[in-house]
Amino acid sequence: MAKGHVLVLPMPCQGHVIPLMELSHRLADEGFEVTFVNTEVDHALVVAALPPGGAAELRQRGIHLTAIPDGLAEDEDRKDLNSSSTPTRSTCRATLSGSSGRSRPAAGGPRRLGIRVVYFSPASTACIAFMRKIPKLIEDGVLNEKGWPERQETLQLAPGMPPLHTSLLSWNNSGAAEGQHIIFDLVCRNNKFNDDLAEMTVCNSFHEAEPAVFKLFPDLLPIGPLVADRELRRPVGHFLPEDGGCLDWLDAQPDGSVVYVAFGSMAIFDARQFQELAVGLELTGRPFLWVVRPDFTPGLSTAWLDAFRCRVAGRGVIVEWCSQQRVLAHAAVACFVSHCGWNSTLEGVLNGVPFLCWPYFCDQFLDRSYITAVWRTGLAVAAGEEDGVVTRDEVRSKVEQVVGDGEIRERARLLRDTARACVSEGGSSHKNFRKFIDLLSE
Repeated sequence: MAKGHVLVLPMPCQGHVIPLMELSHRLADEGFEVTFVNTEVDHALVVAALPPGGAAELRQRGIHLTAIPDGLAEDEDRKDLNSSSTPTRSTCRATLSGSSGRSRPAAGGPRRLGIRVVYFSPASTACIAFMRKIPKLIEDGVLNEKGWPERQETLQLAPGMPPLHTSLLSWNNSGAAEGQHIIFDLVCRNNKFNDDLAEMTVCNSFHEAEPAVFKLFPDLLPIGPLVADRELRRPVGHFLPEDGGCLDWLDAQPDGSVVYVAFGSMAIFDARQFQELAVGLELTGRPFLWVVRPDFTPGLSTAWLDAFRCRVAGRGVIVEWCSQQRVLAHAAVACFVSHCGWNSTLEGVLNGVPFLCWPYFCDQFLDRSYITAVWRTGLAVAAGEEDGVVTRDEVRSKVEQVVGDGEIRERARLLRDTARACVSEGGSSHKNFRKFIDLLSE
């Protein structure tokens, strides 16, 4: 008999689905039944990307996939957070209202019904800290009431925390400026939800990675890094099918030789930036594995890409998607050219891989700050001041610097060992996970 039934509700994007699916596997291991609720669009993507027998495996483990509408028209852009947040929130609120008879649950309501509410954050706890500090930042005149910076300055909430310029706050880097108020409103609503309803805030992080934040907010419970067991190869909710052939190619490469390049599920490059990156990788003379989603660069010349593939044939491999955890665990990988999404950051950390940071939006600039300024396990690319383009020479030069820096490699190795100790029995994250399970079991 199951210990209990857990309803998992991720935000409809890949970076939230993956860690919550990994958490769902951990809950299933503990004997809980899990219902995992995606939007209809994301549900279809997840099911289509599952390996043969994947859906049956999930059901057998007690993880049940289901879907709800997102409130968007079929042709609307679901990668635009500004345009997608409002209808999704309204639709989900209507769904909850239909089941509870209230437009909004009263504080303590779920507990009276025997429901425990836990807020899970897939971002760094530093990101949570900046969100929690919004009222104070407004009071101090750093932000206005709409979340825009009143002063151009670099903030550091506490010693040891990553510095972040006011222009790079996550809610101001999530899409078009005219829709910023939607994201800021969503952040503020999430803060209020957390305060009113959640009994616990669980984080995909580990204490030793962000000690200054946990000193500032001791109520946060880090249980990460959450990664699926690489040996069992459990389904983790990818939106695209994995290309397994790249792992065979990695097996044929020397240890510490391959540049792995991936920008997550949301980043978009224009044709010029794509070409500069491609030629920069070519100029390194190193083998590389590059994940290029079908929608990564709209309008890219097929002829140009075919010519590039011919020039790097045998040395460069381009795939649409892959098992990033297994790639980063491979001995052939020398460095990770990354958008610095928090999931990717933790996966790189857990495998001791140095970073070349290339953030795109949201909290990725904060994660870059951790990598380059706090942990010092990587470097960042520098874009041109006038056109914002990262040149081929910058790519070549920074890759060589990262790969050739023994001190960066050593710091990455030490952080890897710390992360692994945290999730091992007796480690800080392992103990916190037991606290989380105890709460759900009450």
